[in-house]
Amino acid sequence: MPLSTPTSKVSLVQRWLFFFFVYGSLATVSLWLSYEIRFSGGVALTPADTDVEGFLFTQRPQALLWVVPLKFLLLGLFGQFRGVFYYFRLHDALRMVFALSLATLVILLLPFVSGTNGPTATLGLPRSVALVDFNLSLLLFVGFRVSIRTLRERFTGEHKVAHASMERIAIVGAGNAGEQLASDLLSHRGHGLQPVCFLDDNAEKHGLEIHGIPVEGAPRNFTALVEKYGVTEVILALPAQSAKRIREISALAVASGLRVLVVPSLTELAGGRVRATDLRPVSVEDLLGRSPAQLDDTAIEAMITGRTVLVTGAGGSIGQEICRQVAARNPGRLLLLDQCEVLLYQTEQALIAAGAGALITPLVGDVTDEARLREVFTRFCPELVLHAAAHKHVPLMESQPGEALKNNVLGTASLARLASEHGVGQFVLISSDKAVNPTNVMGASKRLSELVIQGLQARPDNRTRFVAVRFGNVLASSGSVIPLFRQQIAEGGPVTVTHPDVKRYFMTIPEAVGLVLQSATQGEGGDILVLEMGEPLRIVDLARQLIELSGFRPDVDIEIKIVGLRPGEKLVEELQLEGEHYRPTTHPRILRFVGARPDHAALDRLLADVRALLPLERAACKQGLRALVPEYVPYVD
Repeated sequence: MPLSTPTSKVSLVQRWLFFFFVYGSLATVSLWLSYEIRFSGGVALTPADTDVEGFLFTQRPQALLWVVPLKFLLLGLFGQFRGVFYYFRLHDALRMVFALSLATLVILLLPFVSGTNGPTATLGLPRSVALVDFNLSLLLFVGFRVSIRTLRERFTGEHKVAHASMERIAIVGAGNAGEQLASDLLSHRGHGLQPVCFLDDNAEKHGLEIHGIPVEGAPRNFTALVEKYGVTEVILALPAQSAKRIREISALAVASGLRVLVVPSLTELAGGRVRATDLRPVSVEDLLGRSPAQLDDTAIEAMITGRTVLVTGAGGSIGQEICRQVAARNPGRLLLLDQCEVLLYQTEQALIAAGAGALITPLVGDVTDEARLREVFTRFCPELVLHAAAHKHVPLMESQPGEALKNNVLGTASLARLASEHGVGQFVLISSDKAVNPTNVMGASKRLSELVIQGLQARPDNRTRFVAVRFGNVLASSGSVIPLFRQQIAEGGPVTVTHPDVKRYFMTIPEAVGLVLQSATQGEGGDILVLEMGEPLRIVDLARQLIELSGFRPDVDIEIKIVGLRPGEKLVEELQLEGEHYRPTTHPRILRFVGARPDHAALDRLLADVRALLPLERAACKQGLRALVPEYVPYVD
């Protein structure tokens, strides 16, 4: 009988009739059997010689006439008839328990309330019958619904999959996330994944079962699992703090020729909200060993909600994530500025798909075009500026230092000056760890951009709070090493590493951007804030892990080739200049560096000196840049 189209009166009547037939039949059987169980064998109702057969003949039919409708009514009030009939989970069972418990309570109390208490009362049931009926009702109702769901999932429709096509998987992690994942896979066999065993480091769980699936032991010997269960894939359902363990288990599984999958979101893992369709291969981001940063969303939302926010470099990987996180916090208007219309269009479409189309205004423009910037500030009056536009590719900027200075320094100066003139409340510059004791043009230009906003902060008529945020490499951002490694692996290698000892700080894009927004709520005017990024990672180790995660063996299937440091590269990046001292902020992963600030009167002279360097030949431009940034050590061909 069709149960769809609930807006139709006919189908609604049919739905209730269907449920009344099903639940009414079960309630009738339960109550009838309860009398039989209680009074079978001719047991007397009271010490007096009571006619049991006569009692059953008169009271049982009368009880059916009001007990069955009572149960049906309460089940309806507890929402049992609103759900799809063949879906039944724990919350449905709990609602059924509450409804039947209340029905039993009414049955027990009604004789006392009505004043008709007694063994032959028409509105009364013997207490023993009522209690037996309660247990039988639970058994029949819950058992029937579970049976319907089980039969549908195993033998019908979209969930029916040929046994030969099922991938046999081992789930690492027998906790809440692993249990939810196993339940989801067993319920949706159409995905072609069959969990055959659990693995867990907790010895107390070894030898037990979850949903009929055995917990075999700790994740050590995957080869034995392949032989015993025919395991072809391993799914990691581990909590956020187990990134180190993820690396170890992934290496063991790959060594046994097994594909490794992971549930995608650490937040979903912590909450147990996992779905089979969300599984994906383990990525480098999972192996960073960093727990997610806890953000003060209240402070960030107070800074953004209802305000006009300008994001420069909105088409870049960092800029797009900034736009996404800002749009999620209900700004009054979100201005997207980028000089590349293709990338700007991609950001616009991504935000429209996320439901933020009414908030955004895409603007094609260059931060070095002061006339265009002035038009934007005059027309839209932004209240918060997040400046992510920059040339950041180290080798490219080494060969054309004038372009790095023009975009990163003069562009920042034009944007920041206009922000100050128009009374923008906050201006956040995205800087880099390469600005510390720079050995390349890009880093030196970022250091100059920090000096620019500090100089503007010191001007007497300034009303804008300027903050610079330094962080290291961002995984999967444009120009980062990870996309290059993936491309080289896809092409069969070699994977090129500049030096076996080169190290870099790494963050994920969402974490970096979240901390940038948090920094905007932390810094005082003229501050340089540094994000805590843990320990630097060796690039060659990242290369090896990427090769292994791709199912290959480093230096056997895919060669790792050392090609030497590129011009301007360091072995290890730094986060603190000599003479700078850090101070804590209210956020544990954000530090505030305090050092000598430039005189605002020297800012115009600094910018004039930068402009004078633009037309110079490469080596001369670098030498001139060294005079402006004394800690800069240029690479000269």
